[in-house]
Amino acid sequence: QVQLVESGGGLVQAGGSLRLSCAASGSIFGINTMGWYRQAPGKQRELVATITEGGGTNYADSVKGRFTISRDNAKNTVYLQMNSLKPEDTAVYYCNARQGLRTYWGQGTQVTVSS
Repeated sequence: QVQLVESGGGLVQAGGSLRLSCAASGSIFGINTMGWYRQAPGKQRELVATITEGGGTNYADSVKGRFTISRDNAKNTVYLQMNSLKPEDTAVYYCNARQGLRTYWGQGTQVTVSS
């Protein structure tokens, strides 16, 4: 089993920045892609960004140029730097890790952007 613990969410004004962190622990051998998803009230969970073990990244169009995903394999931690935040970025952000055919989720961290 893999445990994912997110931190760094909070309340920020539009135009501000936040940095999310997600630390993986447990049976972490073989984790390949890690990423962030978000779910706003009344909406489906959606991809924000992913990063492979080798550093390859993928972003949702809505966050390109504003968000940056990074990863520290030595610390088993993935980060999401969020700049130029908009009210529409308000959501619960979930960390995700893939290990072979298994997918793990964190408990989520709330990000609220006020206008």
